[in-house]
Amino acid sequence: MSAAPAVANDSALHSPLLYRLSVGSLIALMLLCIAWEWFLAPLRPGGSWLIIKFLPLLLPLRGVLTRNRYTMQWSSMLILLFFTEGIVRATSDLAPSSTLGWIEVALTVLFFLSTILYLRPYKRRARAMKSNSPER
Repeated sequence: MSAAPAVANDSALHSPLLYRLSVGSLIALMLLCIAWEWFLAPLRPGGSWLIIKFLPLLLPLRGVLTRNRYTMQWSSMLILLFFTEGIVRATSDLAPSSTLGWIEVALTVLFFLSTILYLRPYKRRARAMKSNSPER
């Protein structure tokens, strides 16, 4: 009986812009990681094995695409590893790799903020429902 209002409330909480920013930045980060180590600025001419660094980003992709809130929560923590790599490479490598590092930082910040802001209304609703429920 209460499942129908919950679905209606979920669609009211959904922010299409934040969702698109979250998905778009995740996919853009994956493409950047591949292009960076394949042909933009690989460690070795012709590409390097660091191209596989995008593989951890595949883990949350399906959940983010399907708006799974739990997956979006932990992926916002996973993305911080890429933020760290971006900061290190942006400040220690030479151009063009340093520029790509700053782009990686920007994409990770965009993903992190859009995902956290997207999840915020759901968290508030869950907190309100928990405080309104009678204790046993």
